[in-house]
Amino acid sequence: MTKNVRTRFAPSPTGYLHIGGARTALFAWLYARHTGGTFILRVEDTDAQRSTDASSRQILDAMEWLGLDWDEGPFYQSQRLDLYKSYVDKLLEEGKAYWCECSPEELEERRKIALEKGGKPKYDGACRTKGLGPGPGRVVRFNLPQSGITSFDDMIKGKITVDNSELDDLVLIRSDGMPTYNLTVVIDDALMNVTHVIRGDDHVNNTPRQVLLYTALGFDLPVFAHVPMILGADKTRLSKRHGATSVTAYKDMGYLPEALVNYLVRLSWSHGDQEIFSREELISFFDIQDVGRSAAVFNPEKLIWLNHHYIKTGDPHRIAGLLPDFIKARGYSVPDRTYLDRIVQDVRERTKTLEEIVDFGDFYFSEKEPPEGLKADFFKPELAGVFRSLVARFEKIDLSVKEQAEESVKGLLEETGMKFKVLAQPMRIALTGKTVSPGIFEIIATLGNERVIPRLKKALAYMEGQE
Repeated sequence: MTKNVRTRFAPSPTGYLHIGGARTALFAWLYARHTGGTFILRVEDTDAQRSTDASSRQILDAMEWLGLDWDEGPFYQSQRLDLYKSYVDKLLEEGKAYWCECSPEELEERRKIALEKGGKPKYDGACRTKGLGPGPGRVVRFNLPQSGITSFDDMIKGKITVDNSELDDLVLIRSDGMPTYNLTVVIDDALMNVTHVIRGDDHVNNTPRQVLLYTALGFDLPVFAHVPMILGADKTRLSKRHGATSVTAYKDMGYLPEALVNYLVRLSWSHGDQEIFSREELISFFDIQDVGRSAAVFNPEKLIWLNHHYIKTGDPHRIAGLLPDFIKARGYSVPDRTYLDRIVQDVRERTKTLEEIVDFGDFYFSEKEPPEGLKADFFKPELAGVFRSLVARFEKIDLSVKEQAEESVKGLLEETGMKFKVLAQPMRIALTGKTVSPGIFEIIATLGNERVIPRLKKALAYMEGQE
């Protein structure tokens, strides 16, 4: 097994944690855990205009919710600016970088001319030999080699080779004095001893430039692994038009973290035909080299299927503990934990998210008045006598004991000769306000005497024409 593996996840705090970023983080975390290595969290917040503390907090919260714990960090690039400047000064002294005074307007004009002539719209090196120093509006550029090739081995994509003439002298320090992504990522990964850079394949084009920067700065190269994109059903890059794209959105919709983790890991990775994995199995089985090269298609139906599985098979007590925010969001009071546990056990076969548990089981939290049409159809006057006997029987027993209610109803049916289905649906509507619900005796046991008796009496009053 590989020794001393060090991976990292390095989000930019310009918004919520995207599903694609979460999967990259998950792959890096799993590879570190699989190899007994170290997982580092670094926040790349040098874009002062777009980075926010709120986004940083949301990303960290999402990581914690997913269970992706980090061993080192979080490190913030905004606190390391002097470090980056010192390395740029070194490159300038050694002639490996230079100051450039070209304005954005000049650069755009030259790009247009280059394209019109059939050339490449890259920086033409106009300031490379001017020997400029710092000044207003100036940037520092990397003096890339103009000939030769740059190659690196990718654990997923294989060997990648680029002709250096295709590359331009990338900016290292912007005109506002802030370092760029390509500079900071190389310095940080090197100084944090990252051995395996696992990231999205939208960064592949940056990698040859970064390889040259590693060399210029005298750093050893890490191993690169660029994971494929996640696409929407229409095979375009996953975006908001395909639905929710942030981890926080799925949390807010009542998905379980284990379902999202299980789903994300299966996008471009597999272990035989297995679909459902425990966290221990994922750590045992996962290897970054087994990730496929092809883009993965996000399938919301598969995710909801997995979430339903984890709700059905999860610990009801734990799931009940996740419900209060969803209950309060619907304007209900949060009942005691024992009551919540029973609700989960009643409805989890029929519900796919935490939100659905509350919506489908709304009658547990508040009495639901049946629609007038249902009352007219099911609360028939001829049922009044049976309902009166039912209420009288129920008032004498402990309804929280399911068997007592079952025996009581069985005895009533034997006495009257009535079929269960004739009585069951009016009872269901009286108790829940609707025609579809969990089993009638499960409902009765959970609701208990204090809720069942008044609701049945209201239905009886309607049958007797008193309502």
